Amino acid sequence: MREKAKLLDKESIHRSLMRIAHEILEKNKGTQDLCLIGVRSRGAYLAVRLSACIQQIENTGLPVGILDITLYRDDLTLIAASPVVHKTEISFDINDKNLVLVDDVLYTGRTVRAALDALSDFGRPKSIQLAVLVDRGHRELPVRADYVGKNIPTAKNETVEVRLEEVDGVDEVVITEK
Repeated sequence: MREKAKLLDKESIHRSLMRIAHEILEKNKGTQDLCLIGVRSRGAYLAVRLSACIQQIENTGLPVGILDITLYRDDLTLIAASPVVHKTEISFDINDKNLVLVDDVLYTGRTVRAALDALSDFGRPKSIQLAVLVDRGHRELPVRADYVGKNIPTAKNETVEVRLEEVDGVDEVVITEK
């Protein structure tokens, strides 16, 4: 894999998250009945960051949960012989709540489908909205994000890598080429 271009740096990631936070608050008319659920792993870190942005704007925090979708994937057998399943951490009731599902990259839509299936095991929210840092196109399922940090048209032979300080030691979004 060859790094082709750097698309976002630390500051532009923060600006994108702050803009998404404002859009979430505007669409939901505040924080009433609003919760964030991050798709493990990078979506979980982005959800925590979005919560901090909302805290900064509204001076009130939001419940943040972490969703592991491993067992709900339709490509589970292609990933690994023994996939690693992590813990889902949703310590609040999602019934009748407005959930914002947070992920790093929206591509085919299959991760979102798996996340929706997983969430149905936890209750019936009033609404589920989708926030992604990057939308790279090439959808296979009819999925559209409500909030997007950056739309990045890509070729099929390219990969969008979101690197976050919590996992990778640096905040950046890059395109790599196979």
